[in-house]
Amino acid sequence: MSILVNKDTKIIVQGLTGKTGTFHTEQALEYYGTKMVAGVHPKKGGETWSSGVEGAAELPIFASVGEAKEATGADASVIYVPPAGAGAAIIEAIDAEVPFIVCITEGIPVADMIKVKAKLDKSRSRLLGPNCPGILTPEECKIGIMPGSIFKKGSVGVVSRSGTLTYEAVFQTSNAGLGQTTAVGIGGDPVKGTEFIDVLEMFLADDETKSMIMIGEIGGSAEEEAAQFLMDEAKKGRSKPMAGFIAGRTAPPGRTMGHAGAVISGGKGGAEDKIAAMEEAGIRVSPSPAKLGETLLEVLKG
Repeated sequence: MSILVNKDTKIIVQGLTGKTGTFHTEQALEYYGTKMVAGVHPKKGGETWSSGVEGAAELPIFASVGEAKEATGADASVIYVPPAGAGAAIIEAIDAEVPFIVCITEGIPVADMIKVKAKLDKSRSRLLGPNCPGILTPEECKIGIMPGSIFKKGSVGVVSRSGTLTYEAVFQTSNAGLGQTTAVGIGGDPVKGTEFIDVLEMFLADDETKSMIMIGEIGGSAEEEAAQFLMDEAKKGRSKPMAGFIAGRTAPPGRTMGHAGAVISGGKGGAEDKIAAMEEAGIRVSPSPAKLGETLLEVLKG
């Protein structure tokens, strides 16, 4: 199942009637008419929600995700529920067999996410996040909180653990004239759904994605695992030009930096190890996020 969303993707919003849900749903509707089809609120089923977006239809609100999916045929759900209820909201979407679930919420208790992960692994749903900026396919579909104005339709697939650095990579590749096929922010939490390898696999399989950018950060081993995956795929003859960046090179060991997942422990997860693994896999690592576009152009020019 592809993670790549497009103009036909139908999205329901869990937590639509709150301030955050309202704001970002209006932004999505304004972005090339992203197909937001319904909201979910257990106490407001049967009501409707009006946006401030000119020409946008009112959205029906359903009491459950199951009802919303059945009525609208939704392919995806985006979750703007506060941390205490977000884990349960993800589980409700999994139970409703929503194919693609995007959870933006930051600060979900790890114990809740462990329950989610156990359920997710036995399901057919894919989860992006939590604590992520979402996914955006330029000029087609925006799920989450990425600023649509910096995107440009093009050929680079972007995947990142850091929200702000996702935007930096997008901005850089737009300025370099390359544009993007899709940008995916996987989030920095230690327990999450989609990982680098899942997204890289899709970018390698996507004919429109001609090159890729991967942005990691200290902590965990996801970047090293992704590098190994890319080396294994290259041996099978599947590879694409690639640039990358690792955030947190100057972080002291044992200190959590920003994301809960960004902590170096037991001699693993350091920036230098990750950079070495990425370079060995043929990724040109940029000296700074501000040079990601330039670095990728250099790779493409050979």
